[in-house]
Amino acid sequence: MVFIAPSLLACNFLKLEEECKMLNESEADWFHLDVMDGRFVPNISFGMSIIQQIRTATKKPCDVHLMIEEPEKYTEAFRKAGADSLSVHIEVCRHLHRNIQQIKSLGMKAGVAVNPHSPVDLLSDILQDIDIVLLMSVNPGFGGQEFIPHTYQKIRSLKKMIHERGLKTLISIDGGVTLENAAGILHAGADVLVAGSTVFQSPDPKATIKQLKYTD
Repeated sequence: MVFIAPSLLACNFLKLEEECKMLNESEADWFHLDVMDGRFVPNISFGMSIIQQIRTATKKPCDVHLMIEEPEKYTEAFRKAGADSLSVHIEVCRHLHRNIQQIKSLGMKAGVAVNPHSPVDLLSDILQDIDIVLLMSVNPGFGGQEFIPHTYQKIRSLKKMIHERGLKTLISIDGGVTLENAAGILHAGADVLVAGSTVFQSPDPKATIKQLKYTD
């Protein structure tokens, strides 16, 4: 099963309620919400108050991606705001297992995000505790970037690790996902496609979401 998670970072925030309504009526599975702090990544997006508003506009899962330093300080606040799953970056977590335990103790699914330069082997001793691995296929911080081709190999390597251990961990791909490369990403072993510009800059976002979901 393929999950489609449109990234609201690329939506028209002047029409946020309309964009949420469109996603509710579409075949999108999750709302992907990118939180940036201007420290870990060179950009600032939105925080708990916006997520809380989005939460009131949908019953679909809210998949929150924290591109922030010291995520453990805000985990509970994001749960209260409405996050169903929370992904933290391996690059900022000095005590990653503790971060994952914290997320799960609050009733959320735990995700670990991995930047393009970080090898998936770093997940070897923690993979069994993760619900979602969010592989960044662009350098985090800005939408509209081109997909980094080496991501295909990282997906294949990660999928092999998951299969060998009999795990159900989902592989989510974030960055540069298009109608043209979606099939290759899925064939490599991905389960979740995070798409921002591809969806929200489309003349027919619902149709684009459907095309992504039923890519063969």
